[in-house]
Amino acid sequence: MTLIPVRYSHLTFGVIQSGLTSGISAAVASVPFWQQRSFLAHWLSAWSISWLIMLPIVVFAAPFIKALVHRMTHDVG
Repeated sequence: MTLIPVRYSHLTFGVIQSGLTSGISAAVASVPFWQQRSFLAHWLSAWSISWLIMLPIVVFAAPFIKALVHRMTHDVG
């Protein structure tokens, strides 16, 4: 297995996180198509569009969200 250099960890995280989140959202939105036996086709279409939209948003927003969470939380220990 080829390992990805650690300098790309932010991008790797974004690809995985946006793919998983958009895949689950697209599946939930595609449930009504189960009866029509077109769930898979609808899910694949919805997922690919939403992933293309979410990937850059996640990659660019993640550092800001991480900094915000860091400011909002503190270590109890």
